[in-house]
Amino acid sequence: MRSRFQHGLDELRERLLEMGGMAEAAVELASDSYRKRDARLAQQVFEREELINASERAIDELVVDLLAMQQPMATDLRFVLAVLKINSDLERVGDLAVNIAQRSLDLTEQPEVDIPVDIPRMTAAVATMVRRALEAFLSAKADVAQAVLEMDSIVDRMKDEAFINLVGQMTSNPGRVRTYLDVLLITRSLERIADHATNIAEDVIFWVSGADVRHNVRFSTEPDADAPRSH
Repeated sequence: MRSRFQHGLDELRERLLEMGGMAEAAVELASDSYRKRDARLAQQVFEREELINASERAIDELVVDLLAMQQPMATDLRFVLAVLKINSDLERVGDLAVNIAQRSLDLTEQPEVDIPVDIPRMTAAVATMVRRALEAFLSAKADVAQAVLEMDSIVDRMKDEAFINLVGQMTSNPGRVRTYLDVLLITRSLERIADHATNIAEDVIFWVSGADVRHNVRFSTEPDADAPRSH
């Protein structure tokens, strides 16, 4: 019975990492569709959303089965609950990648103008947060997850600077408001992806240490007596 339960935990871990890879790839594709003004890349993001949604449903079903049939306790229960929450965050990352692709698609129909925002740089920071959050989950290391939390303020500053610059451009060039608004919405989606990466990191810390670090609550670096096993 225990080996069957362990198999279920292993499958959950593998499925979630696979979904994380799909969500991360969707963000990169969406960014490339903006940078290259390529409608085909945007279309690939739309197609990947269906795969991400299907993966979310499959993981939810596995979680329900484990909770109902195996009744996990302690660290195993925290792991399953963390997977359930991370699964939802990754699905939202996929949705936000679609939002970026939609805005990028709209931009391909407009004349090119100078954009006072470094979208590729902001995307790189956000993608790093998502990647490191997944690395924290893979390695079960709370310190790696904590580093993700500390990166969130950097993305917030980028978004604030972008807002100021883009609103200034809208005021100066009212004929290009649609273009600058599309870019503004892209920065907003990127900032939201960073928030979901932060959520994932918080859930990893909860799983590993049992600490709830939401709302800027710090956690102890002392190892948990009920340390998680590698799944």
